[in-house]
Formats: sequence, structure tokens, C-alpha cells
Amino acid sequence: MKENDFKGKLPAHKLPGGVYKWKAPSNIALVKYWGKRPPQIPANPSISLTLDHCATRTELHYEPLESASEDCQFEIFLDGVANDSFRPKIATFLERIAPYLPFTRHYKYRIETSNSFPHSSGIASSASGMAALSLCFLSLERELFPEMDESYFLRKASFLSRLGSGSASRSTEGPLMQWGYHKEVAGSSDLYAIKYPFPIHEIFRNFHDTILLVDKGSKQVSSTVGHQLMHDHPFAENRFLQAERNLEKLQPVLADGDLERFIAIVESEALALHAMMMTSSPYFMLMKPNTLEILNKIWAYRQETRRPVCFTLDAGANVHLLYPDHIAGEVQQWIKSELADFCENGQYIHDRVGAGATSI
Repeated sequence: MKENDFKGKLPAHKLPGGVYKWKAPSNIALVKYWGKRPPQIPANPSISLTLDHCATRTELHYEPLESASEDCQFEIFLDGVANDSFRPKIATFLERIAPYLPFTRHYKYRIETSNSFPHSSGIASSASGMAALSLCFLSLERELFPEMDESYFLRKASFLSRLGSGSASRSTEGPLMQWGYHKEVAGSSDLYAIKYPFPIHEIFRNFHDTILLVDKGSKQVSSTVGHQLMHDHPFAENRFLQAERNLEKLQPVLADGDLERFIAIVESEALALHAMMMTSSPYFMLMKPNTLEILNKIWAYRQETRRPVCFTLDAGANVHLLYPDHIAGEVQQWIKSELADFCENGQYIHDRVGAGATSI
């Protein structure tokens, strides 16, 4: 689908008001994207596991205006408390989606949102938050235009989510999502994510992700700035090619359940992401000493026990520990006894692969 396929139109009538409620999960990329161009177009394709527990619940309350406003009128509340710190990001998002949902300025909104994970826990809520908000707005469009089918609804939800946060495009469905065009993946697009179209071994459909909260503070450099630093990065083109090749390499791995090769690709991707940060200009490092301690602990545990556990990293200090369901009890006991001490206040979150966003 092309961008024009998502352009909206004004309906012949207004709705009297109401509310839509959606829950959207976070996700963790296996093949990372780092670098993008306007408007939210990735420099390389990425694949992510959709999570289950770490999610955002959003309510969109709407009331009609007598006439369209110049700017979209909204209030935003986090856990029931007005939160103006989110206003600039939401205002930018609403400006971006206006051509695709032209009715938005004919209503005023109250946005109420909450996360299932602790605030300042080091888990980016932009993916789950923007996906949930996009689904709410798209539900309003579907009520105005009830002929919209489910396939188009989900594709446009991913398209709109991307305009708020690139990784949010991958939080609408599950268990595996791909965002970004790849010549070997039919239907792939830079404009929206698709459900991974190749076979997925059963072992990956019930995979676990324990997020080890190493550092819950603000990042030294925001992801937005980090993406921009890839424009003149000396290793950028090779990194983009590496991601495309790793995406290809994962296809037989995900189909066969080959955990050894899965581990090699996923850990390499995580370290490549941080290598780009450490070699940009200006350079920066988001890993902390305890991040490295945990990585070494994981490598030692895997070597000693032969258990197929591995890590991946987002753009931050926290570690996502990935492992199959059949060893979950043993691994979670090891986390409690050996890894918790390296987490801030001993905190970690057990999660697992999920099916995607749901209406509530």
C-alpha cells in the first residue's frame, strides 16, 4: 500500500461523543533499526517480538466541536493526573496524522493513559503508548466509516503509530513483526509493519523476556538524537547492510527453532546497535557497568549450563534476557539469585511473547 491509500476524508456527519479504549504492548527488536529519515522512515528493516505484560492502556474521550479548530484540542492525563510534559509529542503526532484523519479537528479530546510497568522503569513507553492512541483514533474513524475492513484497519493503525514513534508500528500485532522494506519479504514496507510472513517455530511463540532494570534514569542521549547521528556515521552503510543480511539469516532460524544460531544473530545485533552509538560523532555510551556485568554473567551461565539464554539491548542500559518456556523456572530462579543484584533496587520484569493490541 502507498501513502495515498491512507489519506482520509471528512464524513457527512459527526458523532455525539464517546470513548474508545485500547491496550497495546511494547516490543523488543531482534534485528535493530538505527537511523531514519523524515517522516519516520527507517534506514533498514527490523524484526521484533511483541511483548505481553509491558503494555499501555489508553482511553480516548471525544466530544464534537461546533466548528473545526485550528489546532487539535486535547488534554492528557497519566494515571489520572494532568501531564503537560507529553503535550509537545502528542501535538506533533496529531499534526502528522491530520491528513490521514481529517476529522480530528472537529472534536476535542481527553486522553487518559497508564502503563502496566513502573514509570521511569527504563522501558520506553512510546511504542506501546503511540500504538494504543493510534488505535483509539482509528476506532473513531471506523465508526464514522463502518465499511472499513479489519485488514485495512490494522495496516493503517501501524501506519499512524509510526508517525508517533517508529517502533510503535510494530506494537499493533504479534507475535513477530517486521517494519521496513526488504526485497526478499513480500509485502514489507517502510510505511507500516507487517506480521512476520514466514514460518515461526513453536518455541518462539512462547518465548520469555525478562527485562533487567539496570538504570531507570534519563538517557544521556535521546533515541531521536541517536538516530540523527547515523546520517554522517562512517559505518552507517555497512550497518544497514548487516541488518538486512541478519534479517535474511533469521528466516530459517525462526522456522527451524535453531536456538544456537538465534542467539548468535540476536546478540550480535544488540552489540552492533551500541557500537554505532560509541562510534558516532559525537560518540556516547548508554550501557552502564552493571550492563556489562550482566552480559558476562549470561555468557558464563550459558557456557556452564548449555542453557539457551541470550540477551538483547534497546537504546539504553537495561538488558532483555530471552529464553524458551521449557527452562523458564530454572532461569527465573537464576535471575533472582545471580542477576537481581546488578539491577537498580533489585528490580526486573518478567514478560513473554504476546499477540498484540486489544480493544478493552
